[in-house]
Amino acid sequence: MSASASLTHELIQAAYFIAALLFIIGLKRMSSPKGARGGIVWAGIGMLIAGLITFLSPGMRNDILIIVAIFVGGVAAWWSGKRVPMTAMPQMVALYNGMGGGAAAAIACQELVHGRPFAPAPVVLAVAGAIIGAVSFSGSLIAFAKLQGLISRSLRYGAQQAVNSLVLLATLALGGWIVARHGAAPLSVVAAFFALALLEGILITLPIGGADMPVVISLYNACTGLAVAFEGFVLGNAAMIIAGMVVGAAGTLLTQLMARAMNRSLANVLFSNFGETAAAAGEVTGSLKPIEAPDAAVMMAYASKVIVVPGYGMAVAQAQHKIWELCQLLMDRGVTVRFAIHPVAGRMPGHMNVLLAEAGVPYDLISDLDEINAEFETADVALIIGANDVVNPAARADKSSPIYGMPILNADKAKNVIVIKRGKGAGFSGIENALFYLDNTRMLYGDAQKAGAELIQAVKALE
Repeated sequence: MSASASLTHELIQAAYFIAALLFIIGLKRMSSPKGARGGIVWAGIGMLIAGLITFLSPGMRNDILIIVAIFVGGVAAWWSGKRVPMTAMPQMVALYNGMGGGAAAAIACQELVHGRPFAPAPVVLAVAGAIIGAVSFSGSLIAFAKLQGLISRSLRYGAQQAVNSLVLLATLALGGWIVARHGAAPLSVVAAFFALALLEGILITLPIGGADMPVVISLYNACTGLAVAFEGFVLGNAAMIIAGMVVGAAGTLLTQLMARAMNRSLANVLFSNFGETAAAAGEVTGSLKPIEAPDAAVMMAYASKVIVVPGYGMAVAQAQHKIWELCQLLMDRGVTVRFAIHPVAGRMPGHMNVLLAEAGVPYDLISDLDEINAEFETADVALIIGANDVVNPAARADKSSPIYGMPILNADKAKNVIVIKRGKGAGFSGIENALFYLDNTRMLYGDAQKAGAELIQAVKALE
């Protein structure tokens, strides 16, 4: 290696190391709402450095095509980021995550279709990354379609798990054959291998109920990171290895957190019929008791403590600004206001935190389940905005309920509960909520933004 080539190599590796540090710093800052915006900037700078320095790599070709692809992808991402509403952010995350898995699979495909022999270890990693990346890609697309409403129901049929297992075994068999040939396999075999891997991702995700999509998205995020790390080993790219391992580890921990928050094992999420059978379980008796906005406003205006529990209904109505305006009015009257966030509230991890941050809610008013649960017993009012399963007391009391054992926010222990809900239907999982039928619960029907505006006017009228 010449002196200039050696210097270039050292420069590239140093840049990759700096980029990796920026990824880790960014991810660390993203763990808190206070530092999340800065974390994204740090990680973005790291990605920019890694991308630019890669152009100096020996043997780089098709620079113009790469630049055009980056430009097109960047413009599309910028446009979609500006246009996509917060309610659609979960499916956007699923789509972008799927693109990462697809990119890792495409790298493996490009390496394998050349038909040149690999060393034993790289070909194993290339095949493993191809399978994981392809499954993550097609599975994430199905998750996107479910959240977007393009697929309205889960697809289940007899012997489904057996079919999925056979497809997986066939994929692994072809992958094993490619490994045995050290990557020098016919194009038809490589094509069949990728087709089966993509099909497996579809078959795994189609039966999963919509209520489990946050866990599925998190799982595929972990898979994407793992696939990228494997392909980084194949290419000898340190930035891909480190970034993929960090994303894979973070996604794995988040998946475990989400499953634990639902008191479900990952196997139960992937292979149970929760989404389809939930509607038939957890039947409750009693009657729903409506309340009008002026009465609800009086109840909160003269309370000592109000705990607000936001859910997906707030996101759908884009009501976070109205709710925060209402809370400011209550605080001006001396009412203590807190926000309670369940780990699986909304359609993805952190969904409610992002909405509240967008409205300008101070971070010190927002608490997670473990921090806030003990305070519900001292709250005069628990205001539920479009949340359902995360406040359902059946999770504590009804052993026949599909969500039995799931940690919930103890909203039912507040002296009074006001639920803003558009209608009388069950939640996203299809389970009827026993909270709505309790004696201390009142239902304020209507769109959350409209209801918030009515509550604001009613509180102002008390001044």
